Amino acid sequence: MKDAELAQLDKLVGTWKVTGGAEGTVTYRWLDGGHFLLQEVDLVQDGEPIKGIEVIGRERTFMATEPSEDIKSRYYGGDGSTLDYVYDPDGDTLTIWGMEKGSPAYFRGTWSEDGDVLDGAWVYPGGGGYDSTMTRLA
Repeated sequence: MKDAELAQLDKLVGTWKVTGGAEGTVTYRWLDGGHFLLQEVDLVQDGEPIKGIEVIGRERTFMATEPSEDIKSRYYGGDGSTLDYVYDPDGDTLTIWGMEKGSPAYFRGTWSEDGDVLDGAWVYPGGGGYDSTMTRLA
């Protein structure tokens, strides 16, 4: 059974059109048991394809009796890259921190009232980043 904070990510389940600095589609679905959300990524950014998967949930490492406090994820890219994030859902706002909570690299978006649009921006250290909007397709 998912905990209340993790259950806030139910809003992500489905297929989304992504526009902004990266464009394409992403699809989210719960793995059996409801402890991990899988994201399948098929985007293009700056003319380069970004294809991969991301597994999102609480870590429970070998021999640990309790799951991690933070909702963590790891992205596995088709180019061999791995990227770690912390998901921080808070009502109508979703923050995705790069590496750890409080990082200077993050996404922050706000859900539309009907839950079919997540509109926000990626922020990078030194003033970089880009706008990003996800619109539900299915």
